[in-house]
Amino acid sequence: MIFNRHIIATIALMTVAVVASAARFTAHAPRQVEQGAAFNVVFALENGEGRDIQVPKTSGQLIYLYGPAVSQSSYSGITVNGRSVSRQSSSMTEYIMTYKAKAPGTYRIGSASITVGGRRMSTQPVTIQVVPSGHAVNNSPQPSSGMSSGLPSLANPTTQSAGKAVGSNDIFVRISMSKEHVYEQEAVVCTIKLYTKYQVSKFLCTKQPSFDGFLIEDIQMQPSLNKVERVNGQNYMVAELKKCILYPQQSGKLTISSGNYDVNVVQYDNFHTQFGSISQPVEKQLKVNSNQASVEISPLPSPKPAGFSGAVGQFNITSTITPQALRTYAPATYSVVISGTGNLKYIKSPDVKFPQQFDTYDPQSKIAVSPNGNNVSGSVKFDYMFIPQFVGDFTVPGFDFVYFNTSTGKYVTLHVPEHKLSVAKGEGKPSKHYQLKNADIHDVFALNELNPSKEHSHLVTSAGYWLGYVVTLLMLIGGLMGYRKRMHDRSNTTLMRTRRASKVAQRRLRLANRFMQRGDTGAFYAELLKASYGYLSDKLTIAGSELNKDNVRDNLEQYGVPAELIDRVMQLLDKCEFAQYAPQLADRNMQTVLDEAAELMDALESVKRKKNQSQQ
Repeated sequence: MIFNRHIIATIALMTVAVVASAARFTAHAPRQVEQGAAFNVVFALENGEGRDIQVPKTSGQLIYLYGPAVSQSSYSGITVNGRSVSRQSSSMTEYIMTYKAKAPGTYRIGSASITVGGRRMSTQPVTIQVVPSGHAVNNSPQPSSGMSSGLPSLANPTTQSAGKAVGSNDIFVRISMSKEHVYEQEAVVCTIKLYTKYQVSKFLCTKQPSFDGFLIEDIQMQPSLNKVERVNGQNYMVAELKKCILYPQQSGKLTISSGNYDVNVVQYDNFHTQFGSISQPVEKQLKVNSNQASVEISPLPSPKPAGFSGAVGQFNITSTITPQALRTYAPATYSVVISGTGNLKYIKSPDVKFPQQFDTYDPQSKIAVSPNGNNVSGSVKFDYMFIPQFVGDFTVPGFDFVYFNTSTGKYVTLHVPEHKLSVAKGEGKPSKHYQLKNADIHDVFALNELNPSKEHSHLVTSAGYWLGYVVTLLMLIGGLMGYRKRMHDRSNTTLMRTRRASKVAQRRLRLANRFMQRGDTGAFYAELLKASYGYLSDKLTIAGSELNKDNVRDNLEQYGVPAELIDRVMQLLDKCEFAQYAPQLADRNMQTVLDEAAELMDALESVKRKKNQSQQ
């Protein structure tokens, strides 16, 4: 009996050893899963070392998401009653595939195959029943990998495998415009957004999009990945990189060029063990290009009414005078307030006609605007200081404010009524500023220089008398020749534009200087860019519709400007455009930039056009 027991035990141990050493390749899958939920199918290889595994991939409503993820485990020896009776080892290798069904139904997943010891082994196909979302699921264990989606997801590092290629649909930068068609000077909002399915550890703009033909009004913001948007059926984390309001300065099709970006995304090396999954972050460097965005610009209707100075939008206008009780030699203020929606920052001060008996000064502007949806709303206030010099009743004439209404597509004229003023006697004396402006006539003779007793000769017989006639005649001839030359020069519009280029630029630089004094970096660079382009337009006689950096460079070369000076001009334009795109990175030493602009304009003024270039 004891002998027989030993035989039976030996046979049993040998059977176990043989079974343990036999390689098997099987498939395991849940019987039911919920629509839209990810699920795993595990292909398990026991007691064998496999290579060249071929796993089934599906199409249609059943989507292959991820895999195979590999998990390995092993154990050594067979123990009976606490004593090792065999040294045979056993191992298990699992190949985990993840799928998702888009619609309810029954789906068949084909066989997987693998080579073990020179022999090709295959699993049996498996069938999965997918029930509608929200229905109870029986016998459906949770996927062992713990994944909720096989697509890249910020919330799940296991979907961001370092082995996956990052495609153009996984991370991209998009430029979008709020309108496809606008008028000149009508606001259009430009938004640049980053869309990503991955965490971003580094983001650097290597080439800024170009906004040629636009004036830019930046909207202050702090980029952060704090929003989720759905694009083409997929969720993305989104960061607004830049949002600005653009005012087109010319008609035609204007295009925002593509920007280039260096981006580091975080992927994960995923390790599956019998104790769970381990993920290790790995950075991947990418180069991303944005799209281009275009908008059609229609010119403002012609003919433009008299008094129109470029205001585009929807506005109201009021005027007041303070204080109400006016006295001589006491300052007062005539205020004009234009409020509404549109290009408020670029509205010119109205031309107010004051009585000659008033000492007047240049208007000062106060701008209070803020973004409002796809436009800018607020007000601009022009204060005209004046000082009455005489007692009496006076009238400040009314005037018309003309703007183009983008909603109706028509010009609108708003009339500002006149103001009747009564000036009483005040303390003080006439201002020197007024005296200098009106000091046109001076005493020719001083009374104490006259001497009636002095003898005088006949004037007609003196040489000075006839010399005076000759000089007068020569002056008349010279004046006539000068007048004819002046009329000829005025008929040459190209020459006149070139001659006044520096004066116009200096006036624009003075406005940029005001913004600098107020510390308004954005307005400073916008006005400096406007002044530079306006100067170059007049200097080179380039039409506004053709004004861009490439055309400016070509015309400067043809004009005969040295290459070094051309490079400095282009660097100034780039600096101003960059400051509008990224004001937080702009050069804060605005005085240096302003001095540089003035120096460049002076240098360009000293350059004479090449002789072989025709004067239009």
